[in-house]
Amino acid sequence: MQTFKSLGLSAPLLEALLSEGYTEPTPIQSKAVPHVLAGRDIFGCAQTGTGKTAAFALPLIERMMANPQPRQPKRCRVLVLAPTRELAGQIHESFKAYGKNARLHSAVIYGGVNQRPQAAAMQRGVDVLVATPGRLLDLINQKLVELRGVEFLVLDEADRMLDMGFIHDVRKLVALVPKERQTLFFSATLPAEVRHLAETMLRNPLEVKTAPQATPAETVTQSVFMLPQRQKRHLLVHLLKHDGMSRVIVFTRTKHGANKLQKDLEKAGIRAAAIHGNKSQNQRELALAAFKSQQPPVLIATDIAARGIDVDQVSHVVNFELPHEPETYVHRIGRTGRAGFSGKAVSFCDPEERPRLQAIEKLLRRPIPHRTDLPDLPKAEPDSERGSERGSERSRDGASRGAGRPGRRGQESRSSGGGGSGRRPAGSGRPSGGKPRRQGGGEGGQSKRKERSGSTATAAPPAPAAKPRTTKKYRRAL
Repeated sequence: MQTFKSLGLSAPLLEALLSEGYTEPTPIQSKAVPHVLAGRDIFGCAQTGTGKTAAFALPLIERMMANPQPRQPKRCRVLVLAPTRELAGQIHESFKAYGKNARLHSAVIYGGVNQRPQAAAMQRGVDVLVATPGRLLDLINQKLVELRGVEFLVLDEADRMLDMGFIHDVRKLVALVPKERQTLFFSATLPAEVRHLAETMLRNPLEVKTAPQATPAETVTQSVFMLPQRQKRHLLVHLLKHDGMSRVIVFTRTKHGANKLQKDLEKAGIRAAAIHGNKSQNQRELALAAFKSQQPPVLIATDIAARGIDVDQVSHVVNFELPHEPETYVHRIGRTGRAGFSGKAVSFCDPEERPRLQAIEKLLRRPIPHRTDLPDLPKAEPDSERGSERGSERSRDGASRGAGRPGRRGQESRSSGGGGSGRRPAGSGRPSGGKPRRQGGGEGGQSKRKERSGSTATAAPPAPAAKPRTTKKYRRAL
C-alpha cells in the first residue's frame, strides 16, 4: 500500500495532510503525483470525487518549495482554470490547506463580485492563482493581471468548460501563457472535443486513468422511481421525511424550477436552500456554508453548480428531473459517495423523460434499478389543470412585462375615453349582409372621413349651439 511519503512528498506537506485527516492517497493521486513531480504533462481522467485537486495541488506545491522564486507584481507561478465560482473557491481553499506550512501565497478570481479585492490581491503577485476564465480575461484586459510568469498551468473539469462555452476564453488564456511550462489537464469524461483541446495544450502527455469513462463511484447506490411529473414534489417530501436522508442535494434543470421547489419544500416544513446562476455570490456562499453545517438544509441546485459542490458525507443526491446530457447525470451523482463514504442517488423519471433514462443507462452500460416501493401519494391536479396553470402563468408573465408600459392600442383606447379609438373596429360602418351604408354629410360623415384619412383618433368637440356648422344642405336652405 502506497503512502503520501512514498510518493515523494516532504515533511511540510505530510504534516498538512495529516491535519486534514488524509491517511493514504487515492488511485488518481498515486498515479499522477510522481509524474507531476518529475515535470511531465498529464492528461488525467478520473470520476468526480476521487481527489483530483490534491493530485495536482500537492506535487505543484512541492515543486515550488524546491525552487522558491520571489513574487512579481500582477503575476503568478501556478494558474488553475476552473469552470465555476464554487469550484474555483474550493480549489483555492485546498491550496491554502495543503500549503499552509509552505509559506505560499494564493488568490482566487471569479465573476459576480467586486473585482477590487481581487485586483488588490494581485498587486504584489502570488504563487498560486485560481480563476474562472471570464473574470480573468477582464482583469488581463485592464492590465491588472499578467500571465508571462506562469510556470504551471492546470485546467480542471475541462469537459465542463466546454459545456459552459468557455472554450474560446480558454484558448485566449493559453495563448498568453509561456510555451515553456508544465500543463496538467483533468476531466471527468473524455468526449472528442476534450481530447482535441488537450492535444493543442499538452506536450508528450502521460495519460492517467483511474476508471472507465463516465463510470460513477462504486460507493454510490443508484435507483429510479417511475412516476408522473405532477407527483414528484409529493414523493420528494415523503422521502425527505421518511427515508433517512441527512445531507441531500436535489438537482433541477432550471433556475425557476429550483426556486419553486424551494418554496414547496418550505411550505411542507422542510428547510431548503437554492443555489444557481441567478443567486449572488454572497447568497451562494451562505447556502453552501449552511449545507456544510451540522444541521444542513436540503440544497437545491442546477447543473451550473454541479461541479462546485465539494462536501463530504452527502448522504443522498436526488435527480428531481433527469438531465438532457447523460454525462451530466454522472457529475450530479458524484456529489455523494466521496472520500470513501457511501451514498445513494435517487432519480425521478416522468414518462416523457424515458429517452433520457435510456441514454444514461447506455452510457453506464447497465440498467438503473427501478424502485417499486412507491408510497401512496396525494392526488395532484390532472394534466388538464396543469396545462391551464401553465397558460395562466404565461398570461401573468405577459401582463407583468406589459405593466406600466401599455401598448399602442391600449394608449389609444384610454385617450379616447373608451369610445373613439384611432383604429376602426372590424366591420364598422358596414352592416352585416347589406350594402355599405352611405356616409352622409354633417359631423358624423366628416369624422368618419377623417378616420379613413389617418387623422387623430380623438373625436372633434361638439360645436357651440349658437354657431352651428354650416353644411351644404344648410346653405341651400338659406
